[in-house]
Amino acid sequence: MKRFSKVFNAVGVAGVWAAVGTVPVVGNAAEESLPVPHHVTLADNSAKTKSVEVASLRYAAFWNTGDESFAKSALGDDFVDRTLPAGRAPGLEGALQASKAFRAAVPDLTSEVDDMTVVGDRAVLHLHFKGHFTGKFKDLQGSGQTIDFQAFDLYRVQDGKISENWHLEDNLTLLKQLGAIK
Repeated sequence: MKRFSKVFNAVGVAGVWAAVGTVPVVGNAAEESLPVPHHVTLADNSAKTKSVEVASLRYAAFWNTGDESFAKSALGDDFVDRTLPAGRAPGLEGALQASKAFRAAVPDLTSEVDDMTVVGDRAVLHLHFKGHFTGKFKDLQGSGQTIDFQAFDLYRVQDGKISENWHLEDNLTLLKQLGAIK
């Protein structure tokens, strides 16, 4: 099997994407602006790999913007969060709930994709979240402190939609920054 590995940098089409900061993708008759990962490795350039890449970037766009349409276009009807935190609803509703709650605490939240690897029906993303805690998180009121933490996600994509997700956030750093722990 011939393996194609592609690391995007300032060469060719990737250089154009990096210059404008988004990847244009046409979907459902509307053009979407998706985040451009700092580094991308693709196992090959097949339609299946592109489908996994686009679904993953749509979900990353959701976490970056809070725009529910990105989550709805990225997640399948059968989406399962395999590392579902206690108290969070399953499926799409859980993701929407988590984003709204976190954005209430950190209204200027952004998320960059530092690294992305796509092989077969799986994508691994290294995400970097930043913002300022100016809102409310549970019983804590923010005073503008900086929020800067990382997360890793693993997606399984079927028929162009994420069907399963495993994620690990640096919650220790986040909780310290929120002032919840010392």
